[in-house]
Amino acid sequence: MEQNHVKDLVRQKYSEIALQDKETNAASCCGVGGCSTEVYNIMADDYDQLEGYNPDADLGLGCGLPTQFAKIEIGDVVIDLGSGAGNDAFIARHETGETGKVIGIDFTPAMIEKARRNADVRGLHNVEFRQGDIEKMPVTAETADVIVSNCVLNLVPNKDGVFKEIFRVLKTGGHFSISDIVLDGELPENIQNTAEMYAGCVSGAIQKEVYMELIKMNGFANITLQKEKKILIPDDILANYLTADEIVQFKQSGTGIYSITVYAEKPCCDPAKGCC
Repeated sequence: MEQNHVKDLVRQKYSEIALQDKETNAASCCGVGGCSTEVYNIMADDYDQLEGYNPDADLGLGCGLPTQFAKIEIGDVVIDLGSGAGNDAFIARHETGETGKVIGIDFTPAMIEKARRNADVRGLHNVEFRQGDIEKMPVTAETADVIVSNCVLNLVPNKDGVFKEIFRVLKTGGHFSISDIVLDGELPENIQNTAEMYAGCVSGAIQKEVYMELIKMNGFANITLQKEKKILIPDDILANYLTADEIVQFKQSGTGIYSITVYAEKPCCDPAKGCC
């Protein structure tokens, strides 16, 4: 799909999601509509045990717990890419404390409005939400100590551009922890070409080895896979896009859909500039 069309689709879908509650979103494929009779989110992890968790800000749209692995310290500046209603931003705020700062970035106006309301209700004055595209962040260079993101880069056509932006806005020595969806093997063509499944975090995913190589090619160091789990799509979702025979073929193909949480650092040594 053409990139601007994909962005318009994602903006439209997540504007709709911003008006729904978690229960409605959790009954669907990553929150994009009631496409499954299974009342659970097929990707999300349980946030209940994390300090700073606010159920009102959790729309059930994640595929991991990046803030749990992000090594956030008191006083850090943290940026949350695709911040939604503010769920990960508020957990990051608990970790960075009163002396730190959290900046959430989302390009859906309805999500920004919802996140700001959630922050105001909680009196969190060092949490800020900015509307913008994570391929061109409204943030100056060398701003963040830590960047987190939860099930967002798979929605972005230009993933290489996002990693370049992450490198730009991280401080030297800073790091990221990102949860995302990746593939091992090829999806059926009907799923690849389905806009609804793109907004549902599946058909926008790329091969795991390509994803990890993009991180390396953009200059990051100490790249670590912090967590990995396989995502199983229920048959009643697959049946919207594949015939019964195609579902059997897909399950026998060996193709895997995975949620990963990956960590990497912006190194002090830049081959082009020397060491700090």
